[in-house]
Amino acid sequence: MMTRPQPSRRDFLRASAVATLGFHILPASARGANERIQIGAIGVSGKGQVDTMAVSAGGAEIVALCDVANPRNPELSRKKKTKAGDTMLDRFPAAKFFTDYREMIATMNGIDAVTVSTPDHHHFHASMLAMRKGKHVYCQKPISHSIWEARRLAEVAVQTKVQTQMGNQAHAGEPIRRAVELIRAGVLGRVTEVHAWTNRPIWPQGMKEWPKAEPAPKGLDWNQWIGPAPFHDYSPAIAPFNWRGYWDFGAGALGDMGCHIMDMPYWALDLTAPTSVDSWHEGGTAIAAPNRSTITYQFPTSILGGPVKFMWYDGVIAKEGVYLNAPPEALWKNDFPTADHVFRRFDLMLVGEKGRMFFGRSRQDWVFKPDALGTNFPAPPKTIARVPGGTQDGKGEDGGGPYVEWLSAIKTGTPALSNFASSGPFSETVLLGNLALRLGKRVEWDAKNLVAKNAPEAAPLIRRAYRKGWELA
Repeated sequence: MMTRPQPSRRDFLRASAVATLGFHILPASARGANERIQIGAIGVSGKGQVDTMAVSAGGAEIVALCDVANPRNPELSRKKKTKAGDTMLDRFPAAKFFTDYREMIATMNGIDAVTVSTPDHHHFHASMLAMRKGKHVYCQKPISHSIWEARRLAEVAVQTKVQTQMGNQAHAGEPIRRAVELIRAGVLGRVTEVHAWTNRPIWPQGMKEWPKAEPAPKGLDWNQWIGPAPFHDYSPAIAPFNWRGYWDFGAGALGDMGCHIMDMPYWALDLTAPTSVDSWHEGGTAIAAPNRSTITYQFPTSILGGPVKFMWYDGVIAKEGVYLNAPPEALWKNDFPTADHVFRRFDLMLVGEKGRMFFGRSRQDWVFKPDALGTNFPAPPKTIARVPGGTQDGKGEDGGGPYVEWLSAIKTGTPALSNFASSGPFSETVLLGNLALRLGKRVEWDAKNLVAKNAPEAAPLIRRAYRKGWELA
């Protein structure tokens, strides 16, 4: 019988901080108007609209909106059927509108907190400037565009004592929190391998040249959209959605989905930084992420003991009845009637001494092999705080899940579990995969000093330079 691991110091501190979380959260109707948290929303279309509406539903007051695109111009949104009078400006008519978050943060002293729902290349600047003004931050994943930025955000969050949260929403949901408890309790024994996959990208990648310049639409502040990144002319092939595939703005399929899918095992195994990262890709270029890739992280140990090989696969799609770039068939083929049953139902698999677990972050009908692992293992106690509204994948569009957890952290001082002290190192690890892709070689990683020991040429990718006027340390 395996001895259950003792909690790490990091987990002890996190558990202590949130032990009473569920007792502090009040519904919006129970809060007095003068107690409402004042929010400045940075990025209010697409995911920004979801984040803004969710914190509003959670009881916060939206006092400022910031976006480089005028919400009333339907040409600037992927959602072409927005009804007249139903823009974010109409939903929050008392909120002051900005196109530059630097101005909003500098002048709106009444703001308590901000949501950051911009393209990745603005995450660091918006979050850092807000924290330095003493404002709490909810930032979409990954919290930064570069590895150094993730480290700085985690450091400054601790220094400024603000409440932070990364928007990997399922972290607040029941499936991930229960799976962490099961794995920590030893349902698989010592875990030796993790395999995680996604069908992304669902936007263009592998571009060899920048698209042809076009006039920027009326109502779009393109210079502000570019912000700290190298300047490129406007093209609808870049904004509002396809920026994810360009290295100057996004982090590709890994950056988009890694902080969601890799989250549960990274947390459950209490992983820190890998010692090395290898990569394979198809179609990657100097300016764009690849069409598909495989990343191999080597972690020296876990909370369960022993090293862990963690593999990431993107571009996992069915073609002529075969899934491209999928984990080895020997790990799954005999357990499911078709490949669809595993690659559309789940998004990762853990391999342990006792067997395997097929996990999906938005469901709880996981599969254990052998089957007896899931039926005979004594149910461990719930040791991780649960969040109202976080019963499924934690999306929380009704004001529940991660948004309630963050708003509660602001009110009570008890940190949300995906705060920057935790999500910063996790973002570093995810982004290390992109470093290996862009270098085209194995990365021997010195996490303490943020140095690729075998690749001095990695320095400008680890810490990127900023466009003139956007310098920030």
